[in-house]
Amino acid sequence: MALIGYARVSSVGQSLDVQLDKLQHCDKVYQEKKSATIQQRSQLDACLEYIREGDTLVVSRLDRCSNGSNVSS
Repeated sequence: MALIGYARVSSVGQSLDVQLDKLQHCDKVYQEKKSATIQQRSQLDACLEYIREGDTLVVSRLDRCSNGSNVSS
């Protein structure tokens, strides 16, 4: 059983440092800089493909996995 981390920021000017610090206990961390409006996230796809039964996905904030289109107001 492994802890798999995923970190994402929305723009190139933002830093992943805070999220990566919170994920440092993970066995493997995937990271990318992609806007929430961009549906294709290669690192999230790779992360989800890598995870096996019994592994745990760890994100610093739930909205890092959201594409924004499924959020209701």
